[in-house]
Amino acid sequence: MEYLIADQDRMETGILKVSRKLDLDLGETNDFELTLSVPDSRELGIGYGWAFLVPGTEYGGLFQDRWSSTASSTVKWYGDTWRGMLAKKVVEPPEGLAYRTVSGEANGVIGQLLSGQFGDLIRASGEDSGILVDYQIPRYVTLLEALTGMLEGYGARLRIRSVQGGPGEAYHVEVSAVPVTDYSEELEYSQDSKVSLTIRDDRRGINHLVCLGKGELTERMVLHLYVGEDGSIGDQKYYTGLSERTAVYEYSGADDEETLRQNGEKRLRELMDHQELTMDVEEVSLEIGDIVAGRDRETGAYLKQPVTRKILKADGLTESVTYEVEGES
Repeated sequence: MEYLIADQDRMETGILKVSRKLDLDLGETNDFELTLSVPDSRELGIGYGWAFLVPGTEYGGLFQDRWSSTASSTVKWYGDTWRGMLAKKVVEPPEGLAYRTVSGEANGVIGQLLSGQFGDLIRASGEDSGILVDYQIPRYVTLLEALTGMLEGYGARLRIRSVQGGPGEAYHVEVSAVPVTDYSEELEYSQDSKVSLTIRDDRRGINHLVCLGKGELTERMVLHLYVGEDGSIGDQKYYTGLSERTAVYEYSGADDEETLRQNGEKRLRELMDHQELTMDVEEVSLEIGDIVAGRDRETGAYLKQPVTRKILKADGLTESVTYEVEGES
């Protein structure tokens, strides 16, 4: 891949050379660390607000944090990826209303939510996605959570990609809605496929969450959420005795039960039993939200879930991409 450098005006100034070392995370921390030799750093003239990008992909972000040492021959730059920048904006409900509701063609809605947030840097695609949405955004979630949550219910995902400008033109980042690609039927990764595969099956998670909302003492809002046998979340207890594992979730900002329930369910899904699949794949490029399947034939463990994390590592001429898939067991 070719890694371009652009200045604070979003104009291309150069290309990252092989001395660079890059560690970029999409889906979890949504940030990057780029290490350059001092001569290359000096030649490129990188400054705060500059960016690197790989046109046509989600790889890229702004340089916002620098580390250097007189005893070192390297300079390290840190920053948020484009996805990470979406995670640092919050969607608030309109004044006087409990929730913000959006509806219409997905890319048009994305444009509404991006409006006024990033100037011309991050913008919605002008194409018709063919996807119609009608969505009530949970209160005070990040812009990234609002966008991904909206699309999940319609079998779609976010596509984020940088678009290279023409001669004398600035680059920009395009966000759009596209259908999720399900690779599970045509590709199943296992020992047979010669792919590096790791499966973790965690069965010690929380299955009873006590959610505490607004109020004090006996007046405090309390909601009990339980994990069922099939992994669903509801109001009826399934696990008891030795099998029951309980935790408390405090969300004092919840002044109604629906808000407490939405946030409590989200938290319980993070704490409950789950499986994780990590794999190195060469024959296909996966995106966050695409569905894959993995099987460990030694243990019989099987997982079919969306890709939730993508890690790019580049060192000199060597590049590798690792994917993680996570879901309830």
